[in-house]
Amino acid sequence: MSKRIAIDMDETICDTLARHLDWYNTEFQQNLTKADLYALKIYQKVPEAHVARVRAYPDNPAFFEELPPHPHAIDVIAELHERYEIVIATAAMEHPTSFSAKYEWLRKYLPFLSPMNFIFCGKKNILQADFLIDDSSRHFEGFVGQGILYTASHNVLEAADVRVNDWLEIRDYFREQ
Repeated sequence: MSKRIAIDMDETICDTLARHLDWYNTEFQQNLTKADLYALKIYQKVPEAHVARVRAYPDNPAFFEELPPHPHAIDVIAELHERYEIVIATAAMEHPTSFSAKYEWLRKYLPFLSPMNFIFCGKKNILQADFLIDDSSRHFEGFVGQGILYTASHNVLEAADVRVNDWLEIRDYFREQ
């Protein structure tokens, strides 16, 4: 039986930060960049008066439409799918209005995966997988497999047992397994 890799969606497969920045900069006529968010989440950088609005963006289903995948993400997932069971585990409980849009995104960009391999969850420590690739290390707490921290602007200063900076590093990591 092949090993199972659980993969987070937001900020791991697709670039939700780019969407946050685009919507924020458009709505508030700002020029915030990814470089401005080194070791921070966007809510930690914007003025207090804008925080609630920025936090609400993912509640709009349009937020998840046509999100750009990170470079090489789709190709590497397809390659891994040949040797591993792949499940996509997205913590959608924080934004339940995102279900349909996330589902449609996954169907469009990962058509080689069965929708039965899409998991919309809250806590990811319930997952039974050998590996979990995620940008939020909080999901590794209580997870019995190997957590793999995908580098994002907000987690650059966090320590990690295993860290990958991009999808080519993920490919290399699993070639060695």
